[in-house]
Amino acid sequence: MIRPPRHTSLLATLAAAMALAPAALAAPRHPAAPAIDSGDPVILAQQPGGALDQAARTLNAADLAAATRKGDTPVVLVGSAPLSTHAGDTALFVQLQSANLCGSAGCATSVYLRRDRHDWVKVLDSVSGPIALSHHLHGGMRDLIVDSTDRWVWNGTTYRDTMPAAPDTGLRRSIEQFQAQHHTEQPPQ
Repeated sequence: MIRPPRHTSLLATLAAAMALAPAALAAPRHPAAPAIDSGDPVILAQQPGGALDQAARTLNAADLAAATRKGDTPVVLVGSAPLSTHAGDTALFVQLQSANLCGSAGCATSVYLRRDRHDWVKVLDSVSGPIALSHHLHGGMRDLIVDSTDRWVWNGTTYRDTMPAAPDTGLRRSIEQFQAQHHTEQPPQ
């Protein structure tokens, strides 16, 4: 077996180290934000004619009718998952997709909780992004993770967002004052 001279492998090692040197000397990276547990994803799918599809259509009849009046044929996506160890705490996840029902943030998903054999109660209204069931509990119910960064926790009757709201800086009031001061009539066209 022929081996290269030792100095050749040493030179190759030095060359590789020099190639990596600029990266090593680069500005330090900021640590990543703490990760939220990714949880178990809620899978939404069309289930035409199924019990969940029928429940979703009944619960969202007004939105479906409004979209139909505007010429849309919404797609109804549904999913179901247990939110706690209690058999009755099954959730229905509903997303309506159409040009009139979805916005720049995507299509909204609502979550309903079965209270008895026939009644569903909305416990989370219109969130955008994929939803996952966290492994953490609040009030005996699994937390919901929306768009992999936003945790929603059970407060005993509904889910509430844990992401702090933006401070009220008076921006809206400032814009309204500016508009009132600079309001001019548009010339006729």
